Amino acid sequence: MRDELSVVAWGGELARKAKRNRLRALAAVSAAAAVGAGLSLVSAPMSASAPDVPEVLRPFYDQQIAWGSCQGYVADFKPSPRTECAMVKVPVDYQNPKGEAAQVAVYRIKASGQKIGSLLFNPGGPGGSGVEFVAGSAPALLGKEIAQRFDLVGFDPRGIGHSTPSVHCLSDKEQDALRALNDNDYSPAGIARQEGRNRDYAQKCAQRTGANFLAHVNSMDVARDLDVLRQSLGDEKLNYVGYSYGTRIGTDYAALFPTHVRALVLDGALDPKESPVDKIVKQAKGFEDAFRIFAADCATQENCALGNDPAQADVKFRSLVLPLIEHPLNTRDGRGLGYSDAVLGTIQALYSKQLWTALREGLIEVKAGSGNILQLLSDLYMDRDAKTGRYSNEQDANAAVRCVDDPPIADRAVVDQMDVQGREAAPFEDDERGTGHAALDPCAFWPVRPTVAPALTGLPAGLPKVVVVSTTNDPATPYQAGVELAKQLGASLVTYNGTQHTVSLQGESQCVDGAVQRYLVDLVPPADGLTC
Repeated sequence: MRDELSVVAWGGELARKAKRNRLRALAAVSAAAAVGAGLSLVSAPMSASAPDVPEVLRPFYDQQIAWGSCQGYVADFKPSPRTECAMVKVPVDYQNPKGEAAQVAVYRIKASGQKIGSLLFNPGGPGGSGVEFVAGSAPALLGKEIAQRFDLVGFDPRGIGHSTPSVHCLSDKEQDALRALNDNDYSPAGIARQEGRNRDYAQKCAQRTGANFLAHVNSMDVARDLDVLRQSLGDEKLNYVGYSYGTRIGTDYAALFPTHVRALVLDGALDPKESPVDKIVKQAKGFEDAFRIFAADCATQENCALGNDPAQADVKFRSLVLPLIEHPLNTRDGRGLGYSDAVLGTIQALYSKQLWTALREGLIEVKAGSGNILQLLSDLYMDRDAKTGRYSNEQDANAAVRCVDDPPIADRAVVDQMDVQGREAAPFEDDERGTGHAALDPCAFWPVRPTVAPALTGLPAGLPKVVVVSTTNDPATPYQAGVELAKQLGASLVTYNGTQHTVSLQGESQCVDGAVQRYLVDLVPPADGLTC
């Protein structure tokens, strides 16, 4: 019982980093140039100035933020004189700024010392709440120098979390029902059935969110919102830390507004030049590698459900979870643990070593015929509240953003190839029912066209030095992708030797945190080849 409760507690604290998000994480683009000395400038607060703002957008850039209580923004909020929240108005369509408007939720912890400016965070996903991330990370962040020198700001990207309007596709009951299906039939009839559900999902997203808004939840528009936030917060230049998919927002911002950047930290990035298929297959391999490292650790522990031979861990794992396709395990709340949630809960735990104990205990529990812990882990991934059974809109937003950020994979030959390669790359996820064919995902049926970011042909003029952080055994965003991104941006690369998804400013590496903080505060980039 202690382990189950620790999973729930970790889920609240995670609110997510760059979780969750999660399995997912995809893409980035951008660049970098030089940063001189100029250290004397950082001791003075920055003032906002944006002479290049089109006149039609000035009402958004020049708005005065009405700060107030964070009650209603954050669960169990405890008032503090340094903490305040607000909504910032942005145009839904930047090509038609006099049309519909959206509201971006913002959470701020004011600097305790001599202020440089604001430091904005995005935890990734896509779909992760920056409001919840900064609120949940406050205990770790407030002891750092950045909390003295910057206002720490979390924002919920358009359509996500507390921002309005919000992306909404499925009800809580519909989410529960979809997770309980365990449809692993890859026959022609089974694929047709899966695609019918995916088409229905896309239609519900359009009906319940609105097609016009769905067309504008892309990362390029979020980057434009970020520039409105920068000026509205009173900053001449942007300071930003983006984790996982948040690196795409940061690099899109650098492409659009290179001269508005002061400091960018991109942790857990993907190579923007990589094809969508390669990204997915390499991510699958990243989780397989993390699973094998977990299995090797598990083998040293008493009663490891995967046995004491890590080479057989994939086989042992499948023997535990494959029966759940036909026979879900009982759980305390009566929903049951099926195959899909068992794999999803395992994937969630591979994001961080701090969840390995829960995963180890969860697999022991499955072996004994119960599924409570893995269900809690899968609920954490899906952002389902343990008490109320309510879902955040993170998963709906995740799908909506991905479907407008990149072209859909609609070529059936490519989809089939991707399924075969994915099974080979991650044997622990193989349900052993593959036929060489797979279903088109919801993006193939999406009701609006994607808005694809233009490819960079060179470094954006005027972009200062950027920092990329990449973890050697990151399951969601493989290490080499960060290396490639750093090359493309001319960025300083910080390598972290570990098995987890993202690391910066999380208190897990003084080496990484020290280098990142010195860069953010003093604009001194990390030493070339820094490895922590």
